[in-house]
Amino acid sequence: MSGSHSHGTGGHHHDHGHDHAHPHPHDGDAGYAPYGDAAVPDAALTPGDLSRRRFLQAAGVLGVTVGATVAGAPRAAQAAPRPGRGGAGGYTWLNGDHHIHTQFSPDGLYTVGQQVEQARRNGVDWLVITDHGSAAHARLGVEAVNPEIRAARDAHRGMLVFQGLEWNIPAAEHGTVFVAPNANEVAVLREFENQFDGAVRGTSASSPANEEQAVLGIRWLGRQMTGGRTPNALFLANHPARNGLDSPHEIRAWNDADPRIAVGMEGAPGHQAAGIPTPEGPGEERGYYGNGPGANSFPGYPLESYRTFGGFDWMTARLGGVWDSLLAEGRGWWITANSDSHSVYRDSLVRPAGQDTRAWFDADGQYPDPVDSGVPDPTRGDFWPGYYSRTWVGAAGRDYGAVMDGLRAGRAFVVHGDLVDALEVTVRGAGGGNAPGTLGEQVRVGRGENVQVQIRITPRRRPNANGDVPVLRRVDLIAGPVTGPAADRDTQTAPETTVVQSFEVRGRGQVVLDHTFRRVDRPFYLRLRGTDGNFSAPGSIEPRLDPAGNSDPWTDLWFYSNPVFVTVA
Repeated sequence: MSGSHSHGTGGHHHDHGHDHAHPHPHDGDAGYAPYGDAAVPDAALTPGDLSRRRFLQAAGVLGVTVGATVAGAPRAAQAAPRPGRGGAGGYTWLNGDHHIHTQFSPDGLYTVGQQVEQARRNGVDWLVITDHGSAAHARLGVEAVNPEIRAARDAHRGMLVFQGLEWNIPAAEHGTVFVAPNANEVAVLREFENQFDGAVRGTSASSPANEEQAVLGIRWLGRQMTGGRTPNALFLANHPARNGLDSPHEIRAWNDADPRIAVGMEGAPGHQAAGIPTPEGPGEERGYYGNGPGANSFPGYPLESYRTFGGFDWMTARLGGVWDSLLAEGRGWWITANSDSHSVYRDSLVRPAGQDTRAWFDADGQYPDPVDSGVPDPTRGDFWPGYYSRTWVGAAGRDYGAVMDGLRAGRAFVVHGDLVDALEVTVRGAGGGNAPGTLGEQVRVGRGENVQVQIRITPRRRPNANGDVPVLRRVDLIAGPVTGPAADRDTQTAPETTVVQSFEVRGRGQVVLDHTFRRVDRPFYLRLRGTDGNFSAPGSIEPRLDPAGNSDPWTDLWFYSNPVFVTVA
Protein backbone atom coordinates (compact mmCIF):
# COMPACT_ATOMS: atom_id res chain seq x y z
CA MET A 1 0.00 0.00 0.00
CA SER A 2 1.04 3.55 -0.40
CA GLY A 3 -0.77 6.76 0.36
CA SER A 4 -4.53 6.91 0.80
CA HIS A 5 -7.40 9.33 0.58
CA SER A 6 -11.02 9.05 1.58
CA HIS A 7 -14.32 10.79 1.96
CA GLY A 8 -17.83 9.77 2.85
CA THR A 9 -21.43 10.83 2.51
CA GLY A 10 -24.36 9.95 4.72
CA GLY A 11 -22.20 10.24 7.75
CA HIS A 12 -18.98 12.73 7.69
CA HIS A 13 -3.51 -24.39 27.73
CA HIS A 14 -3.73 -27.20 25.70
CA ASP A 15 0.03 -27.24 26.31
CA HIS A 16 1.29 -26.57 22.84
CA GLY A 17 4.96 -26.03 22.17
CA HIS A 18 6.60 -24.81 19.01
CA ASP A 19 8.15 -28.23 18.39
CA HIS A 20 4.86 -30.02 17.76
CA ALA A 21 4.47 -31.96 14.56
CA HIS A 22 2.69 -30.23 11.72
CA PRO A 23 0.93 -32.01 8.87
CA HIS A 24 3.45 -31.10 6.20
CA PRO A 25 7.08 -32.01 5.34
CA HIS A 26 10.05 -30.79 7.35
CA ASP A 27 8.22 -31.16 10.66
CA GLY A 28 11.34 -30.29 12.58
CA ASP A 29 11.48 -26.82 11.02
CA ALA A 30 8.73 -24.70 12.53
CA GLY A 31 9.26 -22.04 9.89
CA TYR A 32 9.10 -24.33 6.86
CA ALA A 33 6.21 -23.85 4.46
CA PRO A 34 6.31 -26.12 1.39
CA TYR A 35 4.17 -23.80 -0.70
CA GLY A 36 6.91 -21.18 -0.41
CA ASP A 37 9.66 -23.60 -1.49
CA ALA A 38 10.22 -23.44 -5.26
CA ALA A 39 11.94 -26.84 -5.15
CA VAL A 40 8.66 -28.49 -4.21
CA PRO A 41 6.54 -29.09 -7.34
CA ASP A 42 2.83 -28.31 -7.39
CA ALA A 43 1.99 -32.01 -7.66
CA ALA A 44 3.72 -32.73 -4.33
CA LEU A 45 1.65 -30.19 -2.39
CA THR A 46 -1.50 -30.83 -0.39
CA PRO A 47 -4.60 -29.04 -1.65
CA GLY A 48 -4.20 -26.46 1.09
CA ASP A 49 -0.56 -25.76 0.34
CA LEU A 50 -1.30 -25.51 -3.37
CA SER A 51 -4.02 -22.99 -2.55
CA ARG A 52 -1.57 -20.90 -0.54
CA ARG A 53 0.99 -21.00 -3.36
CA ARG A 54 -1.49 -19.98 -6.01
CA PHE A 55 -2.75 -17.04 -3.99
CA LEU A 56 0.69 -15.77 -3.09
CA GLN A 57 1.88 -16.10 -6.66
CA ALA A 58 -1.09 -14.10 -7.83
CA ALA A 59 -0.32 -11.53 -5.14
CA GLY A 60 3.26 -11.20 -6.37
CA VAL A 61 4.66 -12.48 -3.06
CA LEU A 62 5.94 -15.74 -4.57
CA GLY A 63 7.35 -16.09 -8.04
CA VAL A 64 5.46 -14.80 -11.08
CA THR A 65 1.79 -14.06 -11.42
CA VAL A 66 -0.33 -17.02 -12.45
CA GLY A 67 -3.79 -16.94 -13.88
CA ALA A 68 -5.18 -19.98 -12.08
CA THR A 69 -7.01 -19.92 -8.79
CA VAL A 70 -8.09 -22.93 -6.75
CA ALA A 71 -10.82 -23.66 -4.24
CA GLY A 72 -9.96 -22.32 -0.81
CA ALA A 73 -7.99 -19.30 -1.93
CA PRO A 74 -9.79 -15.97 -2.11
CA ARG A 75 -11.64 -16.04 -5.41
CA ALA A 76 -10.59 -13.74 -8.19
CA ALA A 77 -13.11 -11.03 -8.91
CA GLN A 78 -15.52 -11.90 -11.69
CA ALA A 79 -16.19 -9.72 -14.69
CA ALA A 80 -19.78 -9.36 -13.47
CA PRO A 81 -21.60 -10.44 -10.30
CA ARG A 82 -23.39 -13.74 -10.32
CA PRO A 83 -27.16 -13.50 -10.72
CA GLY A 84 -29.16 -12.95 -7.58
CA ARG A 85 -32.44 -11.43 -6.46
CA GLY A 86 -31.23 -7.88 -6.45
CA GLY A 87 -29.22 -7.95 -3.22
CA ALA A 88 -25.98 -6.05 -2.68
CA GLY A 89 -23.45 -6.78 -5.39
CA GLY A 90 -26.03 -8.67 -7.42
CA TYR A 91 -26.15 -11.50 -4.88
CA THR A 92 -29.03 -12.74 -2.79
CA TRP A 93 -28.05 -11.74 0.73
CA LEU A 94 -29.34 -14.30 3.24
CA ASN A 95 -28.86 -14.17 7.00
CA GLY A 96 -28.36 -17.22 9.15
CA ASP A 97 -26.96 -19.07 12.14
CA HIS A 98 -24.67 -22.11 12.00
CA HIS A 99 -24.58 -23.03 15.72
CA ILE A 100 -27.88 -24.16 17.31
CA HIS A 101 -28.63 -26.89 19.88
CA THR A 102 -31.73 -28.94 20.59
CA GLN A 103 -32.97 -31.71 22.91
CA PHE A 104 -30.48 -33.99 21.11
CA SER A 105 -27.62 -32.24 22.94
CA PRO A 106 -26.76 -33.23 26.53
CA ASP A 107 -27.15 -29.59 27.54
CA GLY A 108 -29.93 -28.71 25.08
CA LEU A 109 -33.62 -28.09 25.66
CA TYR A 110 -35.75 -27.32 22.63
CA THR A 111 -37.14 -29.37 19.79
CA VAL A 112 -35.82 -28.79 16.29
CA GLY A 113 -39.21 -27.39 15.35
CA GLN A 114 -39.13 -24.85 18.17
CA GLN A 115 -35.70 -23.55 17.19
CA VAL A 116 -36.63 -23.33 13.52
CA GLU A 117 -39.94 -21.60 14.23
CA GLN A 118 -38.24 -19.01 16.42
CA ALA A 119 -35.63 -18.46 13.72
CA ARG A 120 -38.43 -17.92 11.21
CA ARG A 121 -40.03 -15.32 13.44
CA ASN A 122 -36.69 -13.51 13.57
CA GLY A 123 -36.35 -13.41 9.81
CA VAL A 124 -33.63 -16.05 9.48
CA ASP A 125 -33.10 -17.49 6.01
CA TRP A 126 -30.77 -20.42 6.81
CA LEU A 127 -29.69 -22.29 9.92
CA VAL A 128 -27.69 -25.34 11.00
CA ILE A 129 -28.73 -27.74 13.78
CA THR A 130 -25.46 -28.59 15.54
CA ASP A 131 -26.01 -30.90 18.48
CA HIS A 132 -22.98 -31.77 20.56
CA GLY A 133 -20.76 -34.65 19.60
CA SER A 134 -20.92 -37.34 22.29
CA ALA A 135 -21.12 -41.11 22.59
CA ALA A 136 -24.91 -40.92 22.78
CA HIS A 137 -25.12 -38.54 19.86
CA ALA A 138 -22.81 -40.69 17.74
CA ARG A 139 -24.81 -43.82 18.62
CA LEU A 140 -28.32 -42.42 18.39
CA GLY A 141 -28.59 -38.70 17.89
CA VAL A 142 -27.32 -38.17 14.36
CA GLU A 143 -29.97 -40.50 12.98
CA ALA A 144 -32.75 -39.61 15.43
CA VAL A 145 -32.64 -35.87 14.73
CA ASN A 146 -32.84 -36.27 10.97
CA PRO A 147 -36.63 -36.83 10.74
CA GLU A 148 -37.13 -33.71 12.85
CA ILE A 149 -34.93 -31.70 10.50
CA ARG A 150 -36.70 -33.03 7.42
CA ALA A 151 -40.05 -32.18 9.01
CA ALA A 152 -38.84 -28.64 9.65
CA ARG A 153 -37.77 -28.34 6.01
CA ASP A 154 -41.25 -29.38 4.93
CA ALA A 155 -42.95 -27.02 7.38
CA HIS A 156 -40.78 -24.02 6.49
CA ARG A 157 -40.11 -24.25 2.78
CA GLY A 158 -38.88 -20.67 2.66
CA MET A 159 -36.01 -21.52 5.00
CA LEU A 160 -32.86 -23.59 4.54
CA VAL A 161 -32.42 -26.06 7.43
CA PHE A 162 -29.06 -27.85 7.45
CA GLN A 163 -28.10 -30.87 9.53
CA GLY A 164 -24.72 -30.67 11.19
CA LEU A 165 -23.08 -31.35 14.53
CA GLU A 166 -20.78 -29.61 16.97
CA TRP A 167 -17.48 -31.40 16.61
CA ASN A 168 -15.28 -31.93 19.66
CA ILE A 169 -12.13 -31.15 17.69
CA PRO A 170 -9.26 -33.48 18.68
CA ALA A 171 -6.72 -31.54 20.76
CA ALA A 172 -8.81 -28.38 20.44
CA GLU A 173 -12.18 -26.68 21.00
CA HIS A 174 -15.52 -27.16 19.27
CA GLY A 175 -16.50 -26.60 15.69
CA THR A 176 -19.52 -26.67 13.42
CA VAL A 177 -19.47 -29.41 10.78
CA PHE A 178 -22.34 -29.57 8.32
CA VAL A 179 -23.26 -30.93 4.92
CA ALA A 180 -25.73 -30.08 2.22
CA PRO A 181 -28.99 -32.06 2.34
CA ASN A 182 -28.66 -35.30 0.40
CA ALA A 183 -29.32 -39.04 0.72
CA ASN A 184 -26.02 -39.51 2.58
CA GLU A 185 -26.23 -36.64 5.08
CA VAL A 186 -26.84 -38.93 8.07
CA ALA A 187 -24.26 -41.50 7.00
CA VAL A 188 -21.52 -38.94 6.38
CA LEU A 189 -22.09 -37.13 9.69
CA ARG A 190 -22.38 -40.37 11.68
CA GLU A 191 -19.19 -41.83 10.17
CA PHE A 192 -17.33 -38.57 10.72
CA GLU A 193 -18.35 -38.32 14.38
CA ASN A 194 -17.52 -41.95 15.15
CA GLN A 195 -14.11 -41.70 13.53
CA PHE A 196 -12.93 -38.23 14.47
CA ASP A 197 -14.83 -36.73 17.43
CA GLY A 198 -12.48 -36.03 20.34
CA ALA A 199 -15.02 -37.00 23.01
CA VAL A 200 -16.01 -40.20 21.23
CA ARG A 201 -12.44 -41.24 20.41
CA GLY A 202 -10.71 -40.01 23.58
CA THR A 203 -8.50 -37.60 21.63
CA SER A 204 -9.34 -34.30 23.32
CA ALA A 205 -6.07 -33.76 25.17
CA SER A 206 -3.33 -31.71 23.59
CA SER A 207 -0.75 -33.80 21.75
CA PRO A 208 0.76 -33.86 18.28
CA ALA A 209 -0.97 -37.19 17.59
CA ASN A 210 -4.37 -35.77 18.51
CA GLU A 211 -3.75 -32.62 16.48
CA GLU A 212 -3.12 -34.90 13.50
CA GLN A 213 -6.51 -36.54 14.07
CA ALA A 214 -8.19 -33.18 13.52
CA VAL A 215 -6.31 -32.75 10.26
CA LEU A 216 -7.30 -36.25 9.16
CA GLY A 217 -10.94 -35.50 9.94
CA ILE A 218 -10.92 -32.41 7.73
CA ARG A 219 -9.25 -34.31 4.91
CA TRP A 220 -11.84 -37.09 5.27
CA LEU A 221 -14.64 -34.58 4.81
CA GLY A 222 -12.91 -33.29 1.71
CA ARG A 223 -12.79 -36.79 0.26
CA GLN A 224 -16.52 -37.18 0.81
CA MET A 225 -17.03 -34.13 -1.38
CA THR A 226 -14.52 -35.17 -4.01
CA GLY A 227 -15.89 -38.71 -4.10
CA GLY A 228 -19.49 -37.53 -4.48
CA ARG A 229 -20.92 -38.80 -1.19
CA THR A 230 -21.94 -35.26 -0.31
CA PRO A 231 -22.20 -32.27 -2.60
CA ASN A 232 -20.89 -29.89 0.03
CA ALA A 233 -19.31 -29.90 3.51
CA LEU A 234 -17.92 -27.17 5.74
CA PHE A 235 -16.11 -26.80 9.08
CA LEU A 236 -16.04 -23.61 11.16
CA ALA A 237 -14.20 -23.29 14.48
CA ASN A 238 -16.52 -22.26 17.31
CA HIS A 239 -15.68 -19.83 20.15
CA PRO A 240 -11.97 -20.24 19.27
CA ALA A 241 -10.41 -18.21 22.10
CA ARG A 242 -12.82 -19.10 24.92
CA ASN A 243 -10.54 -21.69 26.54
CA GLY A 244 -7.28 -21.00 24.74
CA LEU A 245 -7.40 -24.41 23.06
CA ASP A 246 -7.12 -23.44 19.40
CA SER A 247 -3.46 -22.59 18.88
CA PRO A 248 -2.38 -20.57 15.84
CA HIS A 249 -0.53 -23.54 14.35
CA GLU A 250 -3.62 -25.73 14.67
CA ILE A 251 -5.77 -23.18 12.87
CA ARG A 252 -3.23 -23.01 10.08
CA ALA A 253 -3.06 -26.81 9.92
CA TRP A 254 -6.86 -27.09 9.61
CA ASN A 255 -6.99 -24.57 6.80
CA ASP A 256 -4.06 -26.22 5.01
CA ALA A 257 -5.61 -29.69 5.39
CA ASP A 258 -8.41 -28.75 3.00
CA PRO A 259 -9.27 -25.08 2.50
CA ARG A 260 -12.53 -26.07 0.82
CA ILE A 261 -13.68 -27.52 4.17
CA ALA A 262 -11.92 -25.57 6.96
CA VAL A 263 -12.91 -22.04 6.03
CA GLY A 264 -13.16 -19.98 9.20
CA MET A 265 -14.24 -19.37 12.77
CA GLU A 266 -16.81 -17.63 14.92
CA GLY A 267 -15.75 -14.02 14.97
CA ALA A 268 -18.32 -13.50 17.69
CA PRO A 269 -19.57 -16.28 19.97
CA GLY A 270 -23.13 -16.97 21.03
CA HIS A 271 -24.41 -16.70 24.62
CA GLN A 272 -24.53 -12.93 24.21
CA ALA A 273 -27.21 -12.48 26.89
CA ALA A 274 -24.90 -13.88 29.58
CA GLY A 275 -23.48 -10.43 30.30
CA ILE A 276 -26.81 -8.79 31.17
CA PRO A 277 -26.40 -7.68 34.79
CA THR A 278 -28.45 -9.11 37.65
CA PRO A 279 -31.26 -9.11 38.56
CA GLU A 280 -32.41 -8.60 34.97
CA GLY A 281 -29.95 -11.16 33.59
CA PRO A 282 -27.37 -13.83 34.41
CA GLY A 283 -24.69 -11.34 35.45
CA GLU A 284 -21.88 -13.41 33.94
CA GLU A 285 -19.28 -12.80 31.25
CA ARG A 286 -20.57 -12.01 27.78
CA GLY A 287 -20.45 -15.16 25.66
CA TYR A 288 -19.58 -17.09 28.85
CA TYR A 289 -15.99 -16.06 28.14
CA GLY A 290 -14.91 -16.13 31.76
CA ASN A 291 -12.27 -18.84 31.81
CA GLY A 292 -8.50 -18.85 32.06
CA PRO A 293 -5.57 -21.00 30.99
CA GLY A 294 -5.85 -24.72 31.65
CA ALA A 295 -3.65 -27.76 31.22
CA ASN A 296 -4.46 -27.94 27.50
CA SER A 297 -4.42 -24.24 26.68
CA PHE A 298 -1.88 -22.74 24.30
CA PRO A 299 0.68 -21.00 26.55
CA GLY A 300 1.33 -18.18 24.11
CA TYR A 301 -2.04 -16.48 24.59
CA PRO A 302 -2.40 -13.54 27.01
CA LEU A 303 -5.01 -13.53 29.78
CA GLU A 304 -7.13 -10.99 27.90
CA SER A 305 -7.70 -13.54 25.12
CA TYR A 306 -10.15 -15.44 27.32
CA ARG A 307 -12.59 -12.52 27.27
CA THR A 308 -14.75 -10.84 24.64
CA PHE A 309 -14.35 -7.34 23.29
CA GLY A 310 -17.54 -5.64 22.21
CA GLY A 311 -19.06 -9.12 22.13
CA PHE A 312 -16.42 -10.41 19.71
CA ASP A 313 -13.83 -13.12 20.20
CA TRP A 314 -10.35 -11.78 20.93
CA MET A 315 -8.92 -13.44 17.83
CA THR A 316 -11.15 -11.22 15.70
CA ALA A 317 -11.46 -8.11 17.85
CA ARG A 318 -7.76 -7.50 18.42
CA LEU A 319 -6.47 -5.25 15.67
CA GLY A 320 -3.41 -6.89 14.12
CA GLY A 321 -4.10 -10.06 16.09
CA VAL A 322 -4.64 -13.72 15.25
CA TRP A 323 -7.19 -13.16 12.50
CA ASP A 324 -5.12 -10.49 10.84
CA SER A 325 -2.01 -12.69 11.05
CA LEU A 326 -3.88 -15.29 9.00
CA LEU A 327 -5.13 -12.78 6.47
CA ALA A 328 -1.62 -11.36 6.13
CA GLU A 329 -0.57 -14.77 4.82
CA GLY A 330 -3.21 -14.50 2.12
CA ARG A 331 -5.42 -17.11 3.74
CA GLY A 332 -9.10 -17.34 3.03
CA TRP A 333 -10.06 -17.61 6.71
CA TRP A 334 -13.43 -16.05 7.32
CA ILE A 335 -15.53 -15.02 10.34
CA THR A 336 -19.15 -15.72 11.29
CA ALA A 337 -21.52 -15.01 14.19
CA ASN A 338 -24.35 -17.06 15.69
CA SER A 339 -26.50 -17.74 18.74
CA ASP A 340 -25.08 -21.02 20.15
CA SER A 341 -28.65 -21.31 21.40
CA HIS A 342 -29.20 -23.89 24.17
CA SER A 343 -31.69 -22.28 26.58
CA VAL A 344 -33.01 -18.80 25.95
CA TYR A 345 -32.97 -15.73 28.16
CA ARG A 346 -36.31 -15.20 29.91
CA ASP A 347 -37.89 -18.24 28.24
CA SER A 348 -40.17 -20.38 30.45
CA LEU A 349 -39.80 -23.82 28.81
CA VAL A 350 -38.17 -26.51 30.96
CA ARG A 351 -37.54 -30.25 30.76
CA PRO A 352 -40.24 -32.41 32.37
CA ALA A 353 -39.67 -33.18 36.05
CA GLY A 354 -37.75 -36.40 36.64
CA GLN A 355 -36.51 -36.55 33.06
CA ASP A 356 -33.82 -33.92 33.33
CA THR A 357 -30.86 -36.22 33.93
CA ARG A 358 -27.78 -37.13 31.95
CA ALA A 359 -28.64 -40.81 32.48
CA TRP A 360 -31.93 -40.19 30.68
CA PHE A 361 -30.11 -38.50 27.82
CA ASP A 362 -27.41 -41.17 27.54
CA ALA A 363 -30.02 -43.89 27.34
CA ASP A 364 -32.23 -42.24 24.74
CA GLY A 365 -29.86 -39.86 22.95
CA GLN A 366 -32.31 -37.02 23.62
CA TYR A 367 -34.42 -35.34 26.28
CA PRO A 368 -38.23 -35.30 26.20
CA ASP A 369 -39.96 -32.30 24.68
CA PRO A 370 -39.92 -29.31 27.03
CA VAL A 371 -43.00 -28.11 28.92
CA ASP A 372 -43.99 -24.60 29.91
CA SER A 373 -43.23 -23.72 33.54
CA GLY A 374 -44.99 -20.38 33.21
CA VAL A 375 -42.00 -18.65 34.84
CA PRO A 376 -39.57 -16.73 32.61
CA ASP A 377 -35.95 -17.48 33.56
CA PRO A 378 -33.62 -14.46 33.52
CA THR A 379 -30.54 -16.55 34.41
CA ARG A 380 -30.20 -18.04 30.93
CA GLY A 381 -27.56 -16.56 28.65
CA ASP A 382 -28.74 -17.33 25.11
CA PHE A 383 -30.91 -15.75 22.47
CA TRP A 384 -33.02 -17.41 19.79
CA PRO A 385 -31.44 -17.71 16.34
CA GLY A 386 -31.54 -14.37 14.56
CA TYR A 387 -32.73 -12.50 17.63
CA TYR A 388 -29.36 -10.80 18.18
CA SER A 389 -26.60 -12.20 15.93
CA ARG A 390 -26.72 -12.63 12.16
CA THR A 391 -24.27 -13.84 9.53
CA TRP A 392 -25.22 -12.32 6.18
CA VAL A 393 -24.04 -14.35 3.18
CA GLY A 394 -24.02 -13.25 -0.44
CA ALA A 395 -25.41 -16.27 -2.29
CA ALA A 396 -25.83 -16.89 -5.99
CA GLY A 397 -29.35 -18.13 -5.25
CA ARG A 398 -31.68 -19.10 -2.45
CA ASP A 399 -30.51 -22.69 -2.05
CA TYR A 400 -28.33 -24.84 0.21
CA GLY A 401 -25.33 -25.06 -2.09
CA ALA A 402 -25.31 -21.33 -2.75
CA VAL A 403 -25.21 -20.50 0.97
CA MET A 404 -22.36 -22.95 1.55
CA ASP A 405 -20.48 -21.63 -1.46
CA GLY A 406 -20.95 -18.07 -0.22
CA LEU A 407 -19.55 -18.98 3.19
CA ARG A 408 -16.64 -20.78 1.54
CA ALA A 409 -15.93 -17.74 -0.59
CA GLY A 410 -15.91 -15.40 2.42
CA ARG A 411 -18.73 -13.37 0.97
CA ALA A 412 -20.19 -12.52 4.35
CA PHE A 413 -20.44 -9.97 7.11
CA VAL A 414 -21.71 -10.32 10.69
CA VAL A 415 -23.96 -8.03 12.70
CA HIS A 416 -25.09 -7.74 16.30
CA GLY A 417 -28.44 -6.29 17.26
CA ASP A 418 -29.33 -5.43 13.65
CA LEU A 419 -26.96 -2.47 13.73
CA VAL A 420 -27.18 -2.36 9.93
CA ASP A 421 -29.48 -4.03 7.43
CA ALA A 422 -27.14 -4.28 4.45
CA LEU A 423 -23.49 -3.78 3.53
CA GLU A 424 -22.09 -3.58 0.02
CA VAL A 425 -18.35 -3.26 -0.58
CA THR A 426 -16.85 -2.69 -4.02
CA VAL A 427 -13.08 -2.55 -4.63
CA ARG A 428 -11.60 -1.72 -8.02
CA GLY A 429 -8.46 -0.47 -9.66
CA ALA A 430 -8.83 3.08 -10.89
CA GLY A 431 -7.47 2.09 -14.29
CA GLY A 432 -10.48 -0.10 -14.96
CA GLY A 433 -8.46 -2.88 -16.54
CA ASN A 434 -9.58 -5.61 -14.16
CA ALA A 435 -12.89 -6.64 -12.64
CA PRO A 436 -13.98 -5.07 -9.34
CA GLY A 437 -14.39 -7.32 -6.34
CA THR A 438 -16.32 -7.63 -3.11
CA LEU A 439 -16.02 -9.47 0.21
CA GLY A 440 -13.84 -12.59 0.04
CA GLU A 441 -12.54 -11.86 -3.44
CA GLN A 442 -9.20 -10.95 -5.00
CA VAL A 443 -8.94 -7.77 -7.03
CA ARG A 444 -5.96 -7.51 -9.39
CA VAL A 445 -4.44 -4.11 -10.09
CA GLY A 446 -1.31 -2.81 -11.75
CA ARG A 447 1.68 -1.69 -9.74
CA GLY A 448 1.32 1.99 -8.93
CA GLU A 449 -2.40 2.01 -9.67
CA ASN A 450 -4.87 3.68 -7.34
CA VAL A 451 -7.40 1.38 -5.66
CA GLN A 452 -10.88 2.73 -5.04
CA VAL A 453 -13.10 1.42 -2.27
CA GLN A 454 -16.80 2.19 -2.04
CA ILE A 455 -18.85 1.17 1.01
CA ARG A 456 -22.63 1.37 0.87
CA ILE A 457 -24.55 0.72 4.09
CA THR A 458 -28.28 0.49 4.63
CA PRO A 459 -28.92 1.60 8.19
CA ARG A 460 -31.54 0.08 10.44
CA ARG A 461 -34.76 2.05 10.30
CA ARG A 462 -37.10 -0.12 12.39
CA PRO A 463 -36.84 -1.55 15.91
CA ASN A 464 -34.67 -4.59 16.54
CA ALA A 465 -35.69 -7.47 18.81
CA ASN A 466 -34.96 -5.30 21.86
CA GLY A 467 -37.30 -2.59 20.62
CA ASP A 468 -34.47 -0.20 19.77
CA VAL A 469 -33.65 1.43 16.45
CA PRO A 470 -29.85 1.13 16.45
CA VAL A 471 -27.77 4.03 15.19
CA LEU A 472 -24.49 3.45 13.35
CA ARG A 473 -22.01 6.08 14.50
CA ARG A 474 -18.64 5.04 13.04
CA VAL A 475 -17.17 2.78 10.37
CA ASP A 476 -13.50 1.77 10.45
CA LEU A 477 -11.62 0.76 7.31
CA ILE A 478 -8.81 -1.63 8.31
CA ALA A 479 -6.00 -2.71 6.01
CA GLY A 480 -2.70 -4.58 6.14
CA PRO A 481 -0.15 -5.97 3.70
CA VAL A 482 -0.14 -9.55 2.49
CA THR A 483 3.39 -10.60 3.37
CA GLY A 484 3.31 -14.33 2.64
CA PRO A 485 3.73 -17.43 4.80
CA ALA A 486 4.55 -16.79 8.45
CA ALA A 487 8.00 -18.04 9.45
CA ASP A 488 6.51 -19.23 12.75
CA ARG A 489 3.30 -21.28 12.50
CA ASP A 490 2.27 -19.87 15.90
CA THR A 491 2.43 -16.28 14.71
CA GLN A 492 -0.50 -14.36 16.16
CA THR A 493 0.22 -10.78 15.17
CA ALA A 494 0.20 -8.67 12.02
CA PRO A 495 1.96 -5.50 13.17
CA GLU A 496 1.41 -3.53 9.95
CA THR A 497 -2.36 -3.89 10.01
CA THR A 498 -4.01 -0.65 11.01
CA VAL A 499 -7.14 1.46 10.83
CA VAL A 500 -6.50 3.53 7.72
CA GLN A 501 -9.65 5.62 8.01
CA SER A 502 -12.47 6.11 10.49
CA PHE A 503 -15.70 7.52 9.10
CA GLU A 504 -18.04 9.31 11.45
CA VAL A 505 -21.63 8.61 10.44
CA ARG A 506 -24.34 11.20 10.89
CA GLY A 507 -28.03 10.80 10.38
CA ARG A 508 -30.07 7.74 9.46
CA GLY A 509 -29.95 7.92 5.70
CA GLN A 510 -28.16 5.64 3.26
CA VAL A 511 -24.43 5.70 3.96
CA VAL A 512 -21.95 5.93 1.10
CA LEU A 513 -18.26 6.00 2.00
CA ASP A 514 -15.32 6.23 -0.39
CA HIS A 515 -11.61 5.69 0.11
CA THR A 516 -8.67 5.63 -2.32
CA PHE A 517 -5.44 3.72 -1.73
CA ARG A 518 -2.97 5.65 -3.84
CA ARG A 519 -0.11 4.26 -5.93
CA VAL A 520 -0.40 0.73 -4.59
CA ASP A 521 2.92 -1.11 -4.73
CA ARG A 522 2.35 -4.32 -2.76
CA PRO A 523 -0.51 -6.77 -2.12
CA PHE A 524 -2.82 -6.05 0.78
CA TYR A 525 -6.23 -6.80 2.23
CA LEU A 526 -8.91 -4.59 3.66
CA ARG A 527 -11.85 -5.23 5.97
CA LEU A 528 -14.49 -3.23 7.82
CA ARG A 529 -16.03 -2.88 11.22
CA GLY A 530 -18.70 -0.53 12.49
CA THR A 531 -20.11 0.47 15.86
CA ASP A 532 -22.90 2.33 17.59
CA GLY A 533 -20.11 4.22 19.34
CA ASN A 534 -21.35 3.71 22.88
CA PHE A 535 -18.24 2.03 24.26
CA SER A 536 -14.59 1.67 23.37
CA ALA A 537 -11.30 0.91 25.10
CA PRO A 538 -10.00 3.81 27.21
CA GLY A 539 -8.29 6.38 25.03
CA SER A 540 -8.89 4.34 21.90
CA ILE A 541 -11.40 3.56 19.19
CA GLU A 542 -10.83 -0.17 19.71
CA PRO A 543 -13.63 -2.26 21.26
CA ARG A 544 -13.47 -2.45 25.03
CA LEU A 545 -12.92 -5.59 27.08
CA ASP A 546 -16.44 -6.48 28.15
CA PRO A 547 -16.93 -5.93 31.90
CA ALA A 548 -17.68 -9.16 33.73
CA GLY A 549 -21.28 -9.31 34.91
CA ASN A 550 -22.20 -5.97 33.40
CA SER A 551 -22.21 -6.15 29.62
CA ASP A 552 -25.67 -5.55 28.25
CA PRO A 553 -25.23 -6.65 24.62
CA TRP A 554 -27.86 -4.26 23.30
CA THR A 555 -25.85 -1.22 24.36
CA ASP A 556 -22.61 -2.17 22.56
CA LEU A 557 -23.28 -3.12 18.94
CA TRP A 558 -20.75 -3.86 16.17
CA PHE A 559 -20.59 -5.28 12.69
CA TYR A 560 -17.49 -6.82 11.05
CA SER A 561 -16.92 -7.75 7.43
CA ASN A 562 -14.74 -10.36 5.84
CA PRO A 563 -11.81 -9.01 3.81
CA VAL A 564 -11.20 -8.12 0.21
CA PHE A 565 -7.71 -8.98 -1.10
CA VAL A 566 -5.83 -6.79 -3.57
CA THR A 567 -3.04 -8.33 -5.63
CA VAL A 568 -0.49 -6.29 -7.56
CA ALA A 569 0.83 -7.29 -10.98
